[in-house]
Amino acid sequence: MKTNKSYKKRLKVTRNGKVVARKAGQSHFNAKQSGVERLDKKSGRDFQMTNRQKRRFLANITK
Repeated sequence: MKTNKSYKKRLKVTRNGKVVARKAGQSHFNAKQSGVERLDKKSGRDFQMTNRQKRRFLANITK
């Protein structure tokens, strides 16, 4: 099964198999936000996926 490319662009799989996602709303219109808000959006957040979903969407990436 092929990897879903739209998921691949938004998610990163760590060495231990965790899935980390980007925080939403950091593409544009960031000038009004405080520096703390902008820095907070740079860090990723854990993305909960079942093993079945990982096999389906991230077929060739996951361990």
